[in-house]
Amino acid sequence: MSANEFTKSTIELPERINRLGDIAYDLWWSSNEEARAIFRAISRLHWWTSEHNPIRLLREVPAERLITLSTDVAFLKMYDALIVHYENDLARKDRFVNIEHPQIETKSVAYFSAEYGIHSSLPIYSGGLGVLAGDHIKTAHDLGMPIVAVGFLYPYGYFEQHITSAGEQIAEYRHLVYDKCPLKKVTTTDGTPLIISLHLGDEQRKLHLQIWCVKVGNVTIYLMDSDLDENDPDDRQITQRLYGGDKMYRLRQEIALGVGGVRALCALGIKPDVWHANEGHASFMFIERLRQEVEGGKSITNALTHIRATSIFTTHTPVPAGHDAFNLDAVADYFHDTITELGLTQEEFLAEGKHADPSGELFNMTALAMNMSDRRNAVSIKHGEVTREMWKEYNTPVHPITSVTNGVHIPTWLAPELASLFSYAIDPKWKYKLRDESLWQKILEIPNAVLWNIRSELSRNLMRTIVDTLRNSQVDESETELITRGAFFNPYAFTIGFARRFATYKRSTLLFRDPDRLARILNQPTMPVQIIFSGKAHPADEGGRELIKRIWDYASDPLFRGKIVFLENYNMHSAKLLVQGVDLWMNTPRAPMEASGTSGMKAAINGVPNLSVLDGWWCEGYNGKNGWAIEAHEGEDPELQDAHDALEIYKLLEEEIIPLYYKRDLDDVPNEWLQIVKESMCSVIPSFCSERMMKQYIEDLYIPAMKG
Repeated sequence: MSANEFTKSTIELPERINRLGDIAYDLWWSSNEEARAIFRAISRLHWWTSEHNPIRLLREVPAERLITLSTDVAFLKMYDALIVHYENDLARKDRFVNIEHPQIETKSVAYFSAEYGIHSSLPIYSGGLGVLAGDHIKTAHDLGMPIVAVGFLYPYGYFEQHITSAGEQIAEYRHLVYDKCPLKKVTTTDGTPLIISLHLGDEQRKLHLQIWCVKVGNVTIYLMDSDLDENDPDDRQITQRLYGGDKMYRLRQEIALGVGGVRALCALGIKPDVWHANEGHASFMFIERLRQEVEGGKSITNALTHIRATSIFTTHTPVPAGHDAFNLDAVADYFHDTITELGLTQEEFLAEGKHADPSGELFNMTALAMNMSDRRNAVSIKHGEVTREMWKEYNTPVHPITSVTNGVHIPTWLAPELASLFSYAIDPKWKYKLRDESLWQKILEIPNAVLWNIRSELSRNLMRTIVDTLRNSQVDESETELITRGAFFNPYAFTIGFARRFATYKRSTLLFRDPDRLARILNQPTMPVQIIFSGKAHPADEGGRELIKRIWDYASDPLFRGKIVFLENYNMHSAKLLVQGVDLWMNTPRAPMEASGTSGMKAAINGVPNLSVLDGWWCEGYNGKNGWAIEAHEGEDPELQDAHDALEIYKLLEEEIIPLYYKRDLDDVPNEWLQIVKESMCSVIPSFCSERMMKQYIEDLYIPAMKG
């Protein structure tokens, strides 16, 4: 199989501009402003209606428009420059790995994740875990790290959210239109689709998985799909939805991810040197690796030693209930043949994942990963402390549980307006100098009026998008509901953003603990304030759905009329608008339950200061000058903790944050506020970029694991 067999564009284009199809099928474009700009130039209308999907745009824009552009001198100048840039970037040999660690250029890391958030045009992610995986992959390309990724192609992805007039979350699933997604089937040398198989317990029952691929620059993501005629009807559903179904569905899904993923790489002829499981969903890959090692002639002892030495496990979950665990007998039934092949007793096999649970002993996927890998890491320093306590039986002096604090992919999440400003005011090549702290101190020298104009434009862009989305929804709604959805939001008011998964520990309703006091804060005539909420609750999470309804009810209350908005269907596109367009980012988790919290990083790099509980990444990020912190009160009675934190938020908003924002000079510029904005950017960009994160993975985990 050659790369061209699955990256060649199938979009018919004029010969002069036919490489646009190749770029559209390479999600490299999603973090490259020059590429996004050329697709916008083809048709702003189609760029909008396609939801920023260049494959849809190229298929839906009139052919006459493309023919016209193929002879347009100005457009061709953009096109030719982009093609040169694209080819040069893919061929670059001056990346971090090439220069600092050339000995690993011929090595490879297999990265397994249940979800990937690269761009909203491929909705196979639910939230932070997937977006982090996407940023990991993009950064691997940037630094020249040889990674191959494995996951699922979910035909229905994660759900689309609609909020009814009563505030009820409705989960709607829309089937992917494959020829409008950046996907290609992987084929064998004779052109037939590549399909791998595995047993699901019963020797007569085989699960077949078709392999697709997605390109992100020099990195390939292989996605498995069970929706095949050859499969039993139930098995066709295994990869249908992300995080759907009951426990048995999830067990079969995770077997397919771990066991199927290893077999897929074997079928592709890929032999990774290191295996990295991103969260416990992928942990069955260790079992399949063990089976193959023993099948190849190694003893169980030697096979386990080798697997552990070459494996990495990243946990993202500080909440015990968040770790997948399954019935012991069910696991034994599904792995009956594997247990026999390994020459183990059922008890010996299950011991690798057995872990105590309030409901009894279960097969815990995190315990399995902890047992089967020598290198385990949490995703912030604070999360590392929590994880070492939670899994202390696995934390040894020889193989300690470490931490690699998450980071965000700056070219993806930074507003284009700020990217242009950095190129002009700091360094045209700033993208290649993200870790240079002295370079980013130059942000402090940018004239306040210049930065304020950009921040104001980003705010207006957010408000315009909210209104345009409502206008194009063509839904006949009452005036109250339109206000609740943001139709009359004030583009000049101080705007607080709260957007994340709706889980109870994130305390999304903490601000409403004293509704009257909050109403006074929001309704000051000379210092108006408004709050945007957004996020999804898992369809099975009744508590999370209830939180959304409560916020909707508050937003509809005359007390908060026009001051509270709930934006439905939170995804990567709306996340970008929010982290770039609000004025303050609020995060109120119940400590110590926040593993990291990368949305706050994305806001900070765009000049949006954080007001957050000191948990997750903010324990490291807060320096006293770049935002505001609420002291965590761990172990305290939840009621007392909520009362304390709410009072702290009210006090900070009333006495510091809002007055500072509205303290303006004669030109209406908030100079003191902008000092915090600047400090937010120059302190967070170099320390919490995904480049720093990836370099730490390479040097602290990948290279040591490559040595076995």
